[in-house]
Amino acid sequence: MANVDIETVVQDLNRRFAKPLPEFYNRRIIFWYDEDKEFEDKVDDVVLSNATLVKLTGTNNFAVKKLLCHDDKSGNYVVYSPISYAEPDDNWLIGMEQYSEEYRSDLNSIWMSEMGLPASAAIRKLIKEYRKFFNSKERRGKVAQLNNDMTSAKEVVLASMAVICGIKDIQPNSIMKAVIGAGIDNDTNEKYQSLVNYNMDSLFWDMVAQGTGYRDGEEATLGKLVAHIFMTAATRTMGMEHFVGLDSFISIPHQSYCYDFLSDWLHSDDQGKIYDIARYVEEELNLYKRFKKIDISYLAETECFPCINECILTEIMTEIGDHIFRVEVIEAMVEKRRTMVWYDRVANHYDGILQAANMQVFFQEHSNGFHTVEAKQVWKEYTEEYYKMDTYYRLYHGAFAKSLTISYPLLDDLYKHVTEVVEGLYKNWFLGQLGNNWSDACADNLEKYGYIMDIPKQRDFYRTKIASANNKVVVIISDAFRYEVAASLAEQLRRENRANVELGNCQAIFPTVTKYGMAALLPNSELTTENKNGIISVYADGKPTDANYRDGILKKADPDSLAVQYKALLMKKTTEISEMGKNKNVIYIYHNRVDDMGHTDETQIFPACDDAIAELKNAVNMSVNYFNATKIYITADHGFLYTYSPLSEDDKLDKTTVSSEDVEVDRRYLITTKGAKPDYLLPVKFFDENAGYDAFAPRESIRIKKSGSGLNFVHGGISLQEMVVPVVNYTPVSTKSKAYKRNAGKYDTKPVELNLLSANRKIVNMSFILNFYQKDAVSDNRSQANYLLYFTDSNGVQISDTQKIIADKVSTDGQDRTFRCSFNLKSQAYSKTESYYLNIVEESNEVPPQKEEFHIDIAFAVDSFDFFS
Repeated sequence: MANVDIETVVQDLNRRFAKPLPEFYNRRIIFWYDEDKEFEDKVDDVVLSNATLVKLTGTNNFAVKKLLCHDDKSGNYVVYSPISYAEPDDNWLIGMEQYSEEYRSDLNSIWMSEMGLPASAAIRKLIKEYRKFFNSKERRGKVAQLNNDMTSAKEVVLASMAVICGIKDIQPNSIMKAVIGAGIDNDTNEKYQSLVNYNMDSLFWDMVAQGTGYRDGEEATLGKLVAHIFMTAATRTMGMEHFVGLDSFISIPHQSYCYDFLSDWLHSDDQGKIYDIARYVEEELNLYKRFKKIDISYLAETECFPCINECILTEIMTEIGDHIFRVEVIEAMVEKRRTMVWYDRVANHYDGILQAANMQVFFQEHSNGFHTVEAKQVWKEYTEEYYKMDTYYRLYHGAFAKSLTISYPLLDDLYKHVTEVVEGLYKNWFLGQLGNNWSDACADNLEKYGYIMDIPKQRDFYRTKIASANNKVVVIISDAFRYEVAASLAEQLRRENRANVELGNCQAIFPTVTKYGMAALLPNSELTTENKNGIISVYADGKPTDANYRDGILKKADPDSLAVQYKALLMKKTTEISEMGKNKNVIYIYHNRVDDMGHTDETQIFPACDDAIAELKNAVNMSVNYFNATKIYITADHGFLYTYSPLSEDDKLDKTTVSSEDVEVDRRYLITTKGAKPDYLLPVKFFDENAGYDAFAPRESIRIKKSGSGLNFVHGGISLQEMVVPVVNYTPVSTKSKAYKRNAGKYDTKPVELNLLSANRKIVNMSFILNFYQKDAVSDNRSQANYLLYFTDSNGVQISDTQKIIADKVSTDGQDRTFRCSFNLKSQAYSKTESYYLNIVEESNEVPPQKEEFHIDIAFAVDSFDFFS
């Protein structure tokens, strides 16, 4: 090591003497210690600006003491001392040293001074021993930045390792996370190799051993360390009986530390790194095979291993594939696992089995089938209850489709087996039995009238809803936006907007395809048809009803009307949109997301439904903000039928008419010349009685055989899914209105509140369970809320893991709105007399945080990280 030059020493000493004197001091005496005698032959040449240098020789101590204490009591002095004393009593000047200043000119001392470290023997020894690390000015500067009143060699070691790891936290946990996060192969981990390079790897392993209990001497590896941490942590939520044969990876005395360490890390921003590490541990210890043999009820509380989700899903999906539905188990598992890490990676699988469970519940509730005689009553049952099966099916396939974008070898085939069961429930049972009941119930009405008696008709929409309106009305017509999707839209509008939202319905005109449905929604006294070159066109009071003519038809009924495409509105500036709607009484906005996708890529029909909901909410907001609409209707021209699985020959039939009798043929309807008698089709009276046509529809969800694609997504027929057209009545409520002022609570949506249900406020175990209660059911003006729960001490320092509750219960029965939550305290000492607090924090901060006072009575001894002395 190169010595410090004498000029640097002189500069340092002159700077010291130039500083203001401490209070009550009239001079400065500095003892310059140089036990290694590096400057002994140079001190005679030292000249200081404002002080005199005297040199101790071992024989002149008395003379120096006399000089400083008696002969000159006001002069500044530097006492150069190259002498070491075996005993303090041998040092005649020890009393003077105690009130004088200290200076050392060796590199170690200068470095310690640079870093702001106290001149303790332990730290000096450390600096000397790890000189390879400290010989870099840059590294010393970084240690100095981390020096927050460091007083011990242990803190200097931690700061040094933090610098090597490139972090600004000198806590052992942070250092371990940084090292492990850089890779679990000792040889390729750059941070670990830096520790080795600076001979600090043994200090690292000593620190690791004290915290985690992992000790493997020279055989220690980062791979074994992470296995030890994961396995020891897992014993906190799973019994040791599940880890027989893996005892060498577990240290029960260090269970709390490993659990705390891993829990904090799992819920940090490093999840991507931890996921790969967790997968490594699973593969090394063959945990998936082990956990598969354990009842999933014992796995539910453990979140550190991703394969636990796979074990749970494997068992449940296998059971569903075998037509075994443990609905309560499925619901409990989804509720528990969705609050844990790694859930997002398999959320689509859990969503799928939950919707499959909902379908099974529906099946059980209606296992006797559908036998209602009156068509009006079947319609009522569908619009109030039966449509939910369509929703469960849509949500299932939305989740299933998303799962196909990321391969999960353990689950992919199982999910497809579940899908086969779902298809059986929906297509064979629900569509088959309900469709048969409906076909029987509505057949007479359709044959005699072409519609169902006593149910509002689509062609009366303008007359009953629009013509009599005394305020600005916007009508949003979404092509093929079927009733069950509109129910989801209405639910979201109620929760997200300050408005009155009512979901109604009317029956679509037959055939349930766009050119007829769009015409029916326009103002008309009479709808007629004309066959031009083999294509039927629809007229309203003699006017064509194609898209280009609709604005004119609306203006004929009310000159202050407008027809516009939703896509066209999106292209315009807000001022242009406002100008378009100025002085308009009626505005029709045409939207086409679902039908467009259905005829483009029918496999994407359900994602298109989600897109349509989002776009229609936007259209509503635009109507209120730019058109100043006081009434908005959202409706459709028709619905649709869709099944995921390929259709069999039993799902199709031949129209049996000769081509010369056919006027218009599609998958779900047939229009013929008068007198045609196709087999197996239900007759439906054609709305244009003077056209000379007869119309027919297949029963249930049967398709008419026809060349070309598009078998799965169809419409045009008489199924409830096609005929039930939604009519969402949306009335915005202004905060200035009397209705709002009378009952603001009805319109202002707030997150549901979560309260502690458990009465006991004393904690006697490191792990414990508390019960919570969701105060209100999720409803029109009470939205779902996500709560984080954790304990802190009186200073706000977190002392437990963080748990999450998703408060989204819709049941009106309070018993169904309770939650059980497990907590684990951090491994530290607790005082019986101090107060600790349960924090209940709503993630969006719309609900004020709650604090519940607790006391902790646990005898627990904690060792600090005194790994270096």
